[in-house]
Amino acid sequence: MTAPAIVKVEHELRGAARELMCTRDPEVLLSGPAGTGKSRSCMIKLHTAAMKYPGMSGLAVRKTARSLASSFTEEWEDLTKAELETGVLKFFGGSQRKPAQYQYENGSTITLGGLDDPIKIMSTQRDLAYVQESTELTEDDWQSLVTRMRGKVMPYKQIIADCNPSHPKHFLKQRANEGVIKLLISVHEDNPRFFHADGTMTADGIDYMSKLDSLTGVRYLRLRKGLWVAAEGVIYDGWDESHHLIDRFEIPEDWPRYWIVDFGFRNAFVAQFWAEDPDGRLYLYRELYMTERLVEDHAKDILRAVTKPTVRDELLDRHELGPLEDIDRGYRDWTEPEPYEVITDHDAEGRATLEKYLGISTTAADKAVLEGIERVQARMKRQLDGKARIFFMRDSLVELDRSLAAAKQPTCTVEEIPGYRWDPKDGPGKKDRPLKEQDHGCDCMRYMVAHKDLGSADLNFLGWV
Repeated sequence: MTAPAIVKVEHELRGAARELMCTRDPEVLLSGPAGTGKSRSCMIKLHTAAMKYPGMSGLAVRKTARSLASSFTEEWEDLTKAELETGVLKFFGGSQRKPAQYQYENGSTITLGGLDDPIKIMSTQRDLAYVQESTELTEDDWQSLVTRMRGKVMPYKQIIADCNPSHPKHFLKQRANEGVIKLLISVHEDNPRFFHADGTMTADGIDYMSKLDSLTGVRYLRLRKGLWVAAEGVIYDGWDESHHLIDRFEIPEDWPRYWIVDFGFRNAFVAQFWAEDPDGRLYLYRELYMTERLVEDHAKDILRAVTKPTVRDELLDRHELGPLEDIDRGYRDWTEPEPYEVITDHDAEGRATLEKYLGISTTAADKAVLEGIERVQARMKRQLDGKARIFFMRDSLVELDRSLAAAKQPTCTVEEIPGYRWDPKDGPGKKDRPLKEQDHGCDCMRYMVAHKDLGSADLNFLGWV
């Protein structure tokens, strides 16, 4: 075995970040509120190990390869800028035989991948694995990674993971409670970008912390305080990401499609795309969730998601032809089945504008709030076949609203659901009305379910009891 190189870590490491560099426990979870530098700390350890142990086999992984690509590369290449510029580190884009990876001059590799395609990344024994946003994983995902930690280069094998806290019954928290995972608590003062060594805030820190302080409810407790808590008065207490959030699959052409729209400008405009399987289950497979855009611009985004140009797309931008006129005249072709119905909020101006630019008539949503919530709750329950009747595909978001992300607000429906709760002003235990904040995706979901289920007095006809 090649002797370990002496590597100087030229980064300011504090608190949990420093402890992470020293620990050799087989499983380590770096947990804390948003903005504590958890991801960068894990990347520093991964990079340092690769430099120190020639021939080390490392892994950077997230639930899906697509989500890793959008969240890992920029931070990693900033961290390793010097090595990339000098040729000590190079990026290999992947081939039929090898997955994408960063390759070091000393023979070490950091393979990139997602657990939605485990064959590519699980075929090699690993010395060190970094799991980003680890609360996205299922317990089976985690166990699969554990079995691959049999590398022969480093003197210890280790999985390191970062996360913002989730609900207290999450398997990672339970694993930490049992002592199987070493839990390190990261705090904002650990991050040199936001706090000086003496504990005072930097200019960036003052701006960032003010955004976190403006959060409310469970998002405040998790992202500002770093607590593993469930939302008090949560409406959809049957929500289970390990069951309801599923990997993407190709939807059969004969499954009916529905589009659901909730209008907004300063608040998010939401357009959800649902498919219904032969057993009546609903699958959200695409979503627009965006602020500060006009309805006609959203209509063009919707159209581009379901059609492709056959001649030229700039006609849409100049509003010279109506979208469906373009299709009829051979300018655009559908890439998936047309929707059975487009169900929208009752905003008359919004509906008229959407119909004009889509060329599709819309149906006003059934907005019965409590009845709709009850039907969604019923669909979330696992039925006699062990499955729920509503699912959400990963990576359904068409485009990230960066202003919402920067403000630590929900950027899609899946992020809304855990914090969707009853209005506490109605009193403890009261379930009279939901709190009207950060609920635009949940409203759309309720419109979809109400459209399918409120016409029936009960759910016995589908065996949902």
